Amino acid sequence: MAENLKECKVACLATFDQLEVVCREEWVKCQELGVNKNNLCDYEVEYLCNYKRNFMTDGKRQETQDLYLVKWKGYPESMNSWEPQQNLKCTDLLNQFWEDLMREMVRLKKRNVPKKLDASIVSNLVQRAKLRQTLKLWENHLNSLGSDKGRIYVENLVDMEGPPKNFTYITDYKVGDGISLNEVAVGCECTDCLNSPLEGCCAGASQHKFAYNDSGQVRIRPGLPIYECNRRCSCGPDCPNRVVQRGIQYSLCIFRTDNGRGWGVRTMERIRKNTFVMEYVGEIITTEEAERRGHVYDKEGATYLFDLDYVDDEYTVDAAHYGNISHFVNHSCDPNLQVYNVFIENLDERLPRIAFFATRAIKQGEELTFDYNMRIDPVDAESTKMDSNFSLTGLPGSPKKRMRVECKCGVPTCRKYLF
Repeated sequence: MAENLKECKVACLATFDQLEVVCREEWVKCQELGVNKNNLCDYEVEYLCNYKRNFMTDGKRQETQDLYLVKWKGYPESMNSWEPQQNLKCTDLLNQFWEDLMREMVRLKKRNVPKKLDASIVSNLVQRAKLRQTLKLWENHLNSLGSDKGRIYVENLVDMEGPPKNFTYITDYKVGDGISLNEVAVGCECTDCLNSPLEGCCAGASQHKFAYNDSGQVRIRPGLPIYECNRRCSCGPDCPNRVVQRGIQYSLCIFRTDNGRGWGVRTMERIRKNTFVMEYVGEIITTEEAERRGHVYDKEGATYLFDLDYVDDEYTVDAAHYGNISHFVNHSCDPNLQVYNVFIENLDERLPRIAFFATRAIKQGEELTFDYNMRIDPVDAESTKMDSNFSLTGLPGSPKKRMRVECKCGVPTCRKYLF
């Protein structure tokens, strides 16, 4: 029996930070945790917990001294200590502490910072500092999962909500039971897909138009499909017909909204019109399974079901529990993102990839949105089959979402309700 347990492993219930605290308390060196003889007695500020101003009298002269209660990295809270500001070399943490404190003063409608902070204020400041650490760990985790050029940031300045529970961040589709993605069997022989396509390159072989210009901007109308080059093509990774497959190119921030819309996404840099922004990624499930889940999501008041109905309404992407950054993108009645159906390694028209492109130039710091109830007017026979289905079911949760949801997008053209 014992020999069968040789490779058995049990997950540690303590975090690395907690283990580091134990090592320092017990004066134990640990190479894996970075605790060695050179830094065993080092004191690094983890965050600031409290503030007070002391008044000292020296004869006829009165002096003030600003003191901060410091949480030391790698040490338990029982070893927190009051330190004068001149001893602290953590400018960023000091600035962050005062930003949090002033935000608390505004929330409490107080004009001046007291000489000694109330216990409730201190509690909120500590919670805020711990939340920032938690979100930073999640941010690092998200960025470790993919190789996208753009970086993901996470910020919550509104409430104490941490990373979403029961949600796993993925960078590619998770295929459900009974569904298979058939890899494309052929590729193009082009050496210059944009300027000298052979037999129309991948798009032409599928009797469709080349989707991009030489800057990687989409130049076909919404409703028309995009056929990108694939791994069997002769062209290289720099081919202008490889845009969506290169991943997210812009740095984006998942942030907590201040008007009850939960999390949202904003761009950290300017995005050009008609450029690719992100894919809608999640679990690919059958419409029957989506219908079953839809009833559950109705009761929860939220859904992330996006029907793949370019030809037939057979499959749905569910990003409720498995998804990428698109999981956090909110609705707007005047959106800056537009959906396109994209085919790359899989040419099954029932299973397109869902890609978001910018409908206009998007400013740095602007929130990214798409219309949950978008409708595309048919412009030619080629796109009609997509439009008729897309307008009915090609959006998260409709028609599976039966309850009427109030819209909070706030734009002048708001329709007041999502569905």
